[in-house]
Amino acid sequence: MSMQKIVLTGPESTGKTTLARQLAKHFRTLWVPEFARTYLDGLNRPYQEADLLEIAKGQVASEVKMASKASDLLFIDTSLEVIKIWAEFKYGRCHPRILEQLKERRHDFYLLCTPDLPWEFDPQRENPGDQHVLLRLYQNALTDLQVNFLEISGTGETRVAQAISAVNQVLPPTKS
Repeated sequence: MSMQKIVLTGPESTGKTTLARQLAKHFRTLWVPEFARTYLDGLNRPYQEADLLEIAKGQVASEVKMASKASDLLFIDTSLEVIKIWAEFKYGRCHPRILEQLKERRHDFYLLCTPDLPWEFDPQRENPGDQHVLLRLYQNALTDLQVNFLEISGTGETRVAQAISAVNQVLPPTKS
């Protein structure tokens, strides 16, 4: 069986990291943390538009590294569509290399986390009032990419159960 790569995506503060960790634990596999967090934590200055290309490169490298360690299933906490939306929302454009990579790097399934969790402050978050506007951008981006995705909503165990069910529907029967 070839490796299944499932991306958790969506606006900031929608539980992507927590859900990626929970799904990896449930399915006894690995997950790829969001590279942007590590990158931004290491900056001694405010990020700039050029940093988004470096973040994209780091995200791809992290995915490749973790895929080499996983067996048949890998969860990815955000992918290049996040960087595309981030770039276009903040700067009105996206670097062509990110757009090329976005088309070339296909994942098997996307879980789009909806903003029904309370927004939590984090120094790296910038858009507390824009979650629903951003959700629409994610819906449009995933539709434009013509990828399979399902919106994950709710809170707590309901949200986790919904995500597990969605993953089970796209996996071959032997993994669940």
